[in-house]
Amino acid sequence: MVLAAAGLLCSTVLVAAGTQDAADKQRPKLSLRASPVMSFSPARVSFTAELRGGANDYEEFYCPTVEWDWDDGTQSESKQDCDPYVAGTSEIKRIYTMTHLFDLSGNYTVSVRLKRQSKVVVSATTKVQVRPGAREGIGQ
Repeated sequence: MVLAAAGLLCSTVLVAAGTQDAADKQRPKLSLRASPVMSFSPARVSFTAELRGGANDYEEFYCPTVEWDWDDGTQSESKQDCDPYVAGTSEIKRIYTMTHLFDLSGNYTVSVRLKRQSKVVVSATTKVQVRPGAREGIGQ
């Protein structure tokens, strides 16, 4: 009876460890959301990009360059000053935020890309609708 219980405990631990190993090797996924998704020009829209899943020390996602394409002819880029990567210690950043002002009405497909040097490691897109505001067209 004691041996059977010990065997059950060992296999439970092995399954749990195997599940953890699979989660650690899973590649994080990037999602992007806008708030608000519809507004009137000029529209100030906030964007949140979030990495979900994968290990907290996933090296490819550590200290990326973040590139935003606003689909209005402009782009933004930000880089962090990070310590050198140390496996098991360094942690990836999970949330990136940015605000953008859309001066003109239109349907925009905004994208965010996380890059290592010039290589895009992951990207995500979302759509924003900006309708003509009361001042749009004045003085043009």
